[in-house]
Amino acid sequence: MANLQKGDKKLLNAWAFYDWANSVYTLVIISAIFPIFYANLFSKSSTDIIVFGITLSNTALITFITAFAFLVIAIMSPILSGIADYIGNKKKFLQIFCYTGSFSCLGLYFFDLENIYLGLFFYFFALIGFWGSLVFYNSYLPDVAFKEQQDGLSAKGYSMGYIGSVILLIICLFLVIGKEGEEAVKAMRLSFVLTGIWWMIFAQYTFYYLPKGNHNDEKVTKSVFFNGFKELIKVKNQLFENASLKRYLIAFFVYSMAVQTVILVATYFGEKEILWETDSQKRMGLIVSILVINLVAVLGAFLTSKASNKFGNIPTLIVVNAIWVVICVFAYFVTLPIHFYVTAGFVGLVMGGIQALSRSTYSKFLPETEDTASFFSFYDVTEKVGIVIGMSIYGIIDQVTGSMRNAILFLGLFFVIGLILLFRVPKKSVQK
Repeated sequence: MANLQKGDKKLLNAWAFYDWANSVYTLVIISAIFPIFYANLFSKSSTDIIVFGITLSNTALITFITAFAFLVIAIMSPILSGIADYIGNKKKFLQIFCYTGSFSCLGLYFFDLENIYLGLFFYFFALIGFWGSLVFYNSYLPDVAFKEQQDGLSAKGYSMGYIGSVILLIICLFLVIGKEGEEAVKAMRLSFVLTGIWWMIFAQYTFYYLPKGNHNDEKVTKSVFFNGFKELIKVKNQLFENASLKRYLIAFFVYSMAVQTVILVATYFGEKEILWETDSQKRMGLIVSILVINLVAVLGAFLTSKASNKFGNIPTLIVVNAIWVVICVFAYFVTLPIHFYVTAGFVGLVMGGIQALSRSTYSKFLPETEDTASFFSFYDVTEKVGIVIGMSIYGIIDQVTGSMRNAILFLGLFFVIGLILLFRVPKKSVQK
């Protein structure tokens, strides 16, 4: 283990490199390959499945499992944040969650209908491993970088993660392209293995240079264990003293649950509801769509930033939410691949914009404080609880009506409500 000083270039690069390591999970498993693989399991049988004694559609099942995972994450995050603040060897916690996630990706190789519980187990813990490791990874930022370095380093990590994940997705695309039937399934299983190995191997560079942590080793006492929850309650009370911020947070909570749900179910929607001519065209089309969304999201974040500088944050968010409403209505009628590509382009455009602008708007609302980690922990938990509610509602509508179209149309209602709530936020309460 290297012993580098705070601000050292090698240490900064090592921290950012964990984004390169773990971002492949979000793109390959969450967004691109796994949803196609999962749907393929049901292509020659009924789309319904009996789990835990309940008959569910395959899409509703994976939606509910994802919602439950995020519920666990929302509960765990404050606890882990409290531990991260007090325990010296937080690198060990980062490693535990990293290996939990990466080995679970390897385990997805064995996901099939005969071993559905084992497969869901690995899917669930891959999510836990990824988001759990992020708690400790993010908490390292003030430990390794000075204040004037943190914005640039955070952006560098994001960029490295994007580049790394796209590289692996392209490799996986070459493995899958042109394959049919069982060969295609084997290629997709191999993609899960490559994701786990990539995550695990490249993380070693980060682990080698990161220090144990800022503090001496201490025991995890009861007060430490629940400190994160106490901090969240304190932060909530502080935030809600500001009427404008309170209104903004309520609006964010409503529209964010719809945004995150759309991101998580987009590929499943495209696989189930679009009339693809062949399985090969479907796989190629869905993966290309995910690449388009991620590429356009970068442009969307840039354009939204420019618009907010000219017109203000809240007016820009209102317009972006209005565009989301139109997308949800349009998606209800989408049937052909070309329609799906166009929709994916617009989703990418407003996806990157609304996420980046929502976080920066929240940051501008915050009171003067050095304890920004606690305030953003509250923001993060708010977002995760929104995902739980959004995914649960989506899954219930999908299950009851038998159509993901009805569910996506219903999400448009959340954007309408979010838009209305944003009108209640004073426009001059946020600096341009």
